[in-house]
This record gives sequence, C-alpha cells and structure tokens, in this order.
Amino acid sequence: MKIPVILIACICCLAGLQAQPGNLPERAGNPEGQSDTLVLGFREFIAQVKQFHPLARQARLVLDAGEAGLLQARGGFDPKLEVDLERKEFKGTEYYDRLNATFKIPTWYGVEFKGQFSENDGAFLNPDEALPDAGLYSAGVSVSVGRGIWMDKRMAVLKKARLYRQQSQADLELLVNALLFEASLAYFDWLQAYQDLAVFEGFVRNARVRLEGIRQSALAGDRPTIDTVEARIAFANRRLSLEQARVRTTQAALEVSTYLWLEDDLPVELQPWVVPEVNPALSVDRALGLDLELGEDWISAEHPKLRSLQYKLEALDVERQLKASRLLPEIDLEYNFLTETPELLNSFDTGQYKGGLSFRMPLFLRKERGELKLAKIRFRDTELERLSTQVGIRNKVLGIFTELESFETQNSLIRDIVRDYDQLLRAEERKFEFGESSVFLINSRERALIDARLKSNEVGNKFLSAKAKLFQALALGQEEVGEQP
Repeated sequence: MKIPVILIACICCLAGLQAQPGNLPERAGNPEGQSDTLVLGFREFIAQVKQFHPLARQARLVLDAGEAGLLQARGGFDPKLEVDLERKEFKGTEYYDRLNATFKIPTWYGVEFKGQFSENDGAFLNPDEALPDAGLYSAGVSVSVGRGIWMDKRMAVLKKARLYRQQSQADLELLVNALLFEASLAYFDWLQAYQDLAVFEGFVRNARVRLEGIRQSALAGDRPTIDTVEARIAFANRRLSLEQARVRTTQAALEVSTYLWLEDDLPVELQPWVVPEVNPALSVDRALGLDLELGEDWISAEHPKLRSLQYKLEALDVERQLKASRLLPEIDLEYNFLTETPELLNSFDTGQYKGGLSFRMPLFLRKERGELKLAKIRFRDTELERLSTQVGIRNKVLGIFTELESFETQNSLIRDIVRDYDQLLRAEERKFEFGESSVFLINSRERALIDARLKSNEVGNKFLSAKAKLFQALALGQEEVGEQP
C-alpha cells in the first residue's frame, strides 16, 4: 500500500502548497490571479477520511473495548494469594493469634487447586483450631460435580468475552463502512454541484457573446431592438442560475470539508481552488473495493453484519448453556492433604486430610427454569434476525446491481440526448446567422440543452451513489476498502 505517499499529497493539496493546471473551468470564488486548480481525487479523499476522521478513530475504540473485556474475563482465572491475620490481646492476655495464607489456582471446569499454611496460637482457641507449633501445611483441590461441572460463570464470561471481541471487529467494519458511505455521497454531491456550475459558466459566456453580437447588429440596423431585450433577459437568467450554482457548490464543498481532518484532530476546510475529480468512476471502484470478484457465497459468509449476529448468537448459546447448568444441584467437593513437613513428599498421607462436601438445590427451580426459557427466547429471536438479515442483504445487493445496469443504460441515453440537443442548438445558431431564425428559438434550444446537461450530471451522480450504496450493502472489510495500487 502507498497510503503514506497519497496522504502527504492530499495534505499538500488541501493546504494549497502545490498547484497543478486543471482542465476544468475555473472555480467560482478563485482569488484573483489564481487560475490553476487542485484536484482532490476520490481515492485520496476516502483514504484521508478513513485514517483521520474522528468517527473512524472512535470506531476503533469498539475494538479496544472488546480487548479490554477479554482481558477482564481472563482475570477470573488469575491465581490468587490470600492472607488472613487476626489477633486479639486484652489485659495482658493473648486471646488468639491466627494466620492463614492461601494460594489458589482456578482452572477450567470448576476445578481449583489450593495450597495453604495455617498457624494458630492463643489462650482461648477452639479445640479444632489447635495446630502444631510450626504451623500446618495443606495442599488440595476443590471441584464442583453438579452445577458448573460443564459450564460455570467464569467459563461463560470468558467465552462471551472472546466472542464479543470478534463481534467488535465486525461492528468496527460496519461503523467505518457507514462513515465512508456518507462521505462518498457528500463527495458525489460536490462533484455534481461543480459540474452544474461548469455548465452555467459556459452558457453565461455564450449568452454574453450573443448579447454583444445582437446589440452591435441592432445598432447597425440589421436586427430589431427587441432582440436585444430578449438576449439581455436570457443573459440575466443564465447569470442567476450561475449564482445559484455557486451557492450550491460552496455548500457542497463545506459538507465535504466536514469529513476532512488532519492527524492532530484538526479539521480541514477546502479552499476555493480545490476541485473534485471529474471522472471518478474507476477510482470509486478501486477505492471502495468494488473491483473485486465477490460472489453470493462471500456475501453470505463474510458480511460483517451477519458475522456480528453470528457471534451474538454464539454468545447467547453460551448464556443458554449456563442457565441450563443451573438446573443441576450445587455439589462441591474439597479434599486437602495435611502435613507439617511439606518439603518431604512422602509426608503427604491420605490418612491425614481435611475434606468437605456441600449440597444446595432449590426445590421448585422456578427462577432457574424461567431464566433458561428467557435465554432460549433470546437465542431464537437472534436466530430469526440473522436469517431475515441474510435474505434482506442478498435482495438489496441484487436490487442495486439491477439499478447499476439501468443507470449505465440511462447514461448512454442521456449522452445521446445531449449530443442531439447540442447539434440542434448549433444548427439554430447557423440559421440565425443567415436571418432564418430568432433569438427566441435559440434560447429555447439552449434551455433544452442546459436541462439535458444538468440531467446528465444528475444521472451520473445517481450512478455513483448507487455504487456507494452497493459498497454499503456489501459492507466490505477493512482489507478491501481504500487499498492503493
């Protein structure tokens, strides 16, 4: 990828540090003496938005949150060191002095290994607390053989955290995709406004030349004076349309500026001499990853929305397993070897131990059965949502492909219409030169040509917008978007 080079070029473009001659008409509002234009290409624009826009950076926080959640869940299996020290001394008598130091290692499936050192002393200890003078060591294990044997809360939290991290990646792609889609539409609107402005600039020049020619002919007596009035009205109308086009172009440029930022969270404002790329169709395909071979299988398996729902479904399945495990009774077993000399392995005798068993179980399990039923309902609801979303995405993509094919036909037709209207106008102007036509007919032909060219710009904008909608519907991954050759 050559993104750094392109970003540098884009920044230079935005700052107006370098100028390249443009083939487009001069932008309205150009400073006097500034006849050159700088072209902000669509690919450079998308790369700039993707890397520096605050919303793109904010979207990456979703992924960071997933990583933080996974780290937090893994903490449930961290080894623990616990030290309890209690001492009571009153009126010169030491009632008790208890020390318990425990080291625990939680593991998968509810098994926990534990090592402990205990030392008790004092005048008022319970008989069962009497220990050797050097203290007592124990090593053992506790395990749940009922509830939690195949799914407990710690396991469920860790599994869901891993799925949430993967879901965060899919959600990140969706957020960035939405941002680039909106930015693309803003760029295309700017392009259409600029093209409309160029149309009116050209016809204002034509109207000015025609007005001067008719005025000279009227002064010479070759044309009636009323033709001058009609030509002046046409010139005023063209200037009015040009002024309105200037306002729309400025507004569209400001909308594009909202998506342009620099590295230090500094917004960028487009300068009047910065212009859009005139024919960005090929750049749009490459910048949005639409030049890749994407089949229906790819849409079904790799779409970020479907992946996000799949990870959500798997997390709900984990929750369902956890709720199902709570229908089992709580049976916890514990066994610890006891010894005074832990440095000698043969001192661990099975006859010297401390063990225990605990059993707990609600009689009706109404709470547990209700929680399990709700978990199943949520799972089924998400499952149906995923199926509906999959069909909706497929139909939307097929519809956009049909729309693109239609716009290709419409573009071809509107080009032919513009060409024919242009020929009619030229022919009418030649007839006018020979005195066989009128200013009214020329203005009529010209209005029809203007409308046709504006319609051509509109259809071109819709064609590019349809490509952006296809990009949004496919929700291409980060590796496809904005790649440079």
